Amino acid sequence: MSSRVSTAGMHDAAILQILAQQSKLSYTQSQVASGKRVLSPADDPVATTQILDLTRARAQMEQYGKNTVAATNRLQTAESALADVGSLLQRVRELTLQAGNVTNDTTALASIRTELRARVEELQGIANRRDASGDYLFSGYSAQVTPFSRGPTGVSYAGDQGVRQLQIGPDQTVAVSFPGQRVFLDIPEGNGTFTTATGVHTGAGSIDTGQVVNAAAWVPGSYTVRFNTPGTWDVVDSTNAVIASGAYQAGSAISFNGAQVVVSGAPAAGDTFVIAPASKQDMFSTLDDLGNALSANLQDPAERSQLYTNLSAALLQIDQGLTNVLDLRADVGARLSMIDAATESRENLDVNLQKSLSEMQDLDYAEAISRMNQQMVALQAAQAAYTRLGQMSLFDYL
Repeated sequence: MSSRVSTAGMHDAAILQILAQQSKLSYTQSQVASGKRVLSPADDPVATTQILDLTRARAQMEQYGKNTVAATNRLQTAESALADVGSLLQRVRELTLQAGNVTNDTTALASIRTELRARVEELQGIANRRDASGDYLFSGYSAQVTPFSRGPTGVSYAGDQGVRQLQIGPDQTVAVSFPGQRVFLDIPEGNGTFTTATGVHTGAGSIDTGQVVNAAAWVPGSYTVRFNTPGTWDVVDSTNAVIASGAYQAGSAISFNGAQVVVSGAPAAGDTFVIAPASKQDMFSTLDDLGNALSANLQDPAERSQLYTNLSAALLQIDQGLTNVLDLRADVGARLSMIDAATESRENLDVNLQKSLSEMQDLDYAEAISRMNQQMVALQAAQAAYTRLGQMSLFDYL
């Protein structure tokens, strides 16, 4: 029994062979054009899953890179603002020292006071500075709220205590802001432990800011240095108990409970100086108080000595503000260093991810071009065979 293959069947088989070769060639050509080994999940399901994971990880690295740029820019802007605050406070310090010159008259103090007022406005402008995106630098989370404004009682803060964070790595974030409270308001008062001020004042004595010389002996509390006579003093606590006493010598230390203060000039009998626990004082109040102190009547010895006490206190507050600014700038430097380290780590990780991704999806061009040439030859052979098949008719031989 013999079987017969119809002419139509041979034609169909030949066409199917041509189409199969065309499909293979087209696929290889698509690989060569794209440079990708895997064009669809069906080509290699396992590799496709790994490629998706690697691609997602690289996209995250790219976003971390954008966050790093944003964090760096914001911190550099904040550092510039802090540097401006430091320069301003340094200038105010120079003005304060200038105001303490014994040759000054009321006209000289008025000139200093005029510049000081301009510096106060400048300080408020720095405190309300924005970053490149229009957000306030020192308002916490309330980025669109003007943080500092002046009212009848002085400058007030409308921001919050939030510290904005940006993620710069898979498990790493960096703080990119400072609340205005920390920068401008929470400045340690006095020497950080206690403050000194003039109480009853009829003579020409002034007091310095004092210091704790023996922390173990220091007893926190409120004290009063009083002059019973121009030549004798005693120190009383809040219960009016005498805890120290002695003969007065201008410029010599008055010591009590591990602390000491220095009184200069000529205090009168009954004059007092108050020592109180330190709290916080904002920069704006420090400058405002300094400006008010510069309106002193220099012809009055009591007012002149009061001015020197106020200038001494202002100098200490300015130095406390400068120390705070330097600490904050050091903090910014540490954060920028952390960003640099995170950037280097992220770039190294991205290189490894790119290498793994390349191994998974990149095409071996030499193998693919060789395969494409073979497929082109196979297609041409199938086409030639079909051409010969079309000539298999008796009419071709008549």
